[in-house]
Amino acid sequence: MSGRFRIFPLALGALAMVAVAIPAHAQFRGLLRDVTRDAQSGAQAAEGCEKGSSGNTARGVIGGILGGAAGRTANRMGLGSFVPVAEFTNTISAEIACQLDEQEQKQAADATIAATTKVDEEGNQAPPEVGRSAEWTSGTRDGVSGTSTVTAREASSGGDDCITVTDVIIVEGEETRAEKRMCRLAGSPRYTIRA
Repeated sequence: MSGRFRIFPLALGALAMVAVAIPAHAQFRGLLRDVTRDAQSGAQAAEGCEKGSSGNTARGVIGGILGGAAGRTANRMGLGSFVPVAEFTNTISAEIACQLDEQEQKQAADATIAATTKVDEEGNQAPPEVGRSAEWTSGTRDGVSGTSTVTAREASSGGDDCITVTDVIIVEGEETRAEKRMCRLAGSPRYTIRA
């Protein structure tokens, strides 16, 4: 008889643990879905935003999971999460985007477009001259500004018109400079980042 009473508390304890685990599983299901969804996009952003590190895929995925979770938390708290916005990745580099909030990334992208867009007297798209520049000042944070300047032109090859654009941003007194190679295919209205 005493053996039966010893097993009963253990069985009751196991049932209680299962009952507690079911709601926990339901709670974690949403978290796991968010983590899985954010792992890929977060890994790309984390790798793009790492400074001076070669990184590997595993570190990128882990960083992406943590970065995605941190980004969601920061957004819920009303803080910016400085990761490249997909809409602007063909116009501004990750090195620059990682230091800017979404509105600032738009301003930086608009400055690049302004610096690289030139229309001749007849209304036709013309190549921008070296030295053409556009500036912007953050509408969301004090002490954040930038410029985009056309700094070089490549000889045209195969119909591509390519230029080098140098972006300079100032964030709280710290300057970051990044060069990007941008090309415009024949008939295309804009220059976009090319490797």
